[in-house]
Amino acid sequence: MTMSTTAVLRSEWIKIRSVRSAAGSLAAVFLVTMAITVLAFATVGQAEADNADADLVFGAFYALNFGQIAAISFGATAISSEYVTGALRMSLAAVPRRTLFYTVKMSLIGGVALAVGLVTSFSSFLVGQLFMGEYAIGLGEPGAWRAALGSGIYLALMTLFAAGLTVLLRSAAAVLSLLIPFILIVSFVVGDVAGGVAEYLPDRSGQLVLHQHPEGTMGPWTGMAVTAAWAGASLLAGWWALRQRDA
Repeated sequence: MTMSTTAVLRSEWIKIRSVRSAAGSLAAVFLVTMAITVLAFATVGQAEADNADADLVFGAFYALNFGQIAAISFGATAISSEYVTGALRMSLAAVPRRTLFYTVKMSLIGGVALAVGLVTSFSSFLVGQLFMGEYAIGLGEPGAWRAALGSGIYLALMTLFAAGLTVLLRSAAAVLSLLIPFILIVSFVVGDVAGGVAEYLPDRSGQLVLHQHPEGTMGPWTGMAVTAAWAGASLLAGWWALRQRDA
């Protein structure tokens, strides 16, 4: 007897809550972002803002650079636990329709990441401004509301990007060793060397939404659509791998 969609959803939610590495990474999206926000804004926030060319909206989401690492980790560990523990065989025995299993699992991971991402982005913005004194801005600042909303969406898309790659590679370690150096180092090197081509990298394109006045050939939501395309390609590759390979 196969499980219903609701039963699969409930089962996958229990897995996310019970797997410590996944639950810990999800909590870290909020906790790390908030900790970095408080530390950075309490120490150098006003000094950085006292700059003629400072983008106060983009600067308000500085801690996203660290929160996205936790989001990627959540996407990877939420999937890799299936392979590490051998639970995937049991999951597919209970839900032989692999497309249903994959769709429900990724929808849940993406939905949870979106919820946590939105809470994180709005909270970090509001808390950070408490330390900014005369340089403080509100959500009414041009581009601020868009950036806060886009930040949550960006975190969810990067989570799904990592999740799809983890199904393809069957290893969280492989995905993390690939994506984290890429985002922290390679993306910036490519940006310096390749110029406009860097706009189409998954992190660079998605973060255009954080700028008050985005520069380049793409607008903020067009950039987000490029990141969504990267995530979609990753999810499609993961779906293909799950259907073609043995558990």
